[in-house]
Amino acid sequence: MTATGLSPATVATLTNELLDVGVLVESRFEDSGGGRPRARLAVNPERGRLIGVDIAETYVHVELFDLAFGVLDARERHLDRTDNDPADVVAHIAAEVDAVLAARAVPRGSVLGVGVSLPGQVDRPGGVSVYAPNWNWHDVPFRSLLGDRVDLPVYVDNPLRASAVAELWFGAGRGSASLVVVTVGTGVGAGIAIDDAVYRGVTNSAGEWGHSCIVLDGRLCRCGSRGCVEAYVGAPGIIQTLRELDAASDIPRPDDETATIDALAGALAEGDPLAAKVATDTSRYLGAALGNLINIVNPDTVVLGGWVMARLGDHLLPKIRAATTQHALPQPLRAVHWRLCALPHNPVSVGAAALALEGFLSSVRPPVHSAQST
Repeated sequence: MTATGLSPATVATLTNELLDVGVLVESRFEDSGGGRPRARLAVNPERGRLIGVDIAETYVHVELFDLAFGVLDARERHLDRTDNDPADVVAHIAAEVDAVLAARAVPRGSVLGVGVSLPGQVDRPGGVSVYAPNWNWHDVPFRSLLGDRVDLPVYVDNPLRASAVAELWFGAGRGSASLVVVTVGTGVGAGIAIDDAVYRGVTNSAGEWGHSCIVLDGRLCRCGSRGCVEAYVGAPGIIQTLRELDAASDIPRPDDETATIDALAGALAEGDPLAAKVATDTSRYLGAALGNLINIVNPDTVVLGGWVMARLGDHLLPKIRAATTQHALPQPLRAVHWRLCALPHNPVSVGAAALALEGFLSSVRPPVHSAQST
């Protein structure tokens, strides 16, 4: 109760409602030392199923969870750069959703929701992809398109919020007062959580830190601006740095950024000097950008995640921390605990499924506010 800020009466009401809808069950009873035995509560994993979908520029990843977030099945489909028509992306997701349900013989009626993480700016209440620069999407009614295809409740957000929710529920955000989850993949951004709540901003656009400027008149970014963080530390930016340093290098894999980052990770492990220079330059850019972020947000925890960090994080983290000291103020920097994402499954899919659970719970009862806010 102390952690939630809710009164004992509100907690009792919420608990009873969750028991009524079967989300919680009484797992066992304990002696209370007098009077009625105390019931121990647990999440009922069989109450329903959740689906989390991570859509990135190069893949669609779909996971099926029980209500305790045990992974029941997972599927992934590669996307080509040109494979970005909304109807085609919806068809890919629907095919993988059908596959995970069929693999575990899950009836559609038991699925409480499908949470979808879309790259770019998302109108969460409307379920609209407002702007996805990587695909040049504008105002795509994604929730409606996918909902019609899969005939399930669909909840839409972006990977910055999904990753932050995953870390809050299951990772480094537990017990954190102020959390920043930095996602480095093809795109770059930051999910921000303060006092156990994701900070979204007025238009659900908070965290578009990847499109802040670190080099005046620098590289052209896919958002149309120049010198953005993403243009230097996203996968395409890292590859551009590699090619600028040595156009004849055999590390890049033509038209395959995932394979190129994998090859770069292998070269780093072997002590390749060119790979080491790329890592140093990338870390310097990230250090400058993270210094700005730390000065503004003043977090106690910074988590580095995303598929690029999954491959390069062990090599980059010491360099990033060293570079950040050149740009962050000493006091906020001393408060930071650095983490690489350690969640055992795709954090964006986990976070998207958690958003779907939030949506389901909101649909079965009105919102409850803390005693402090009433």
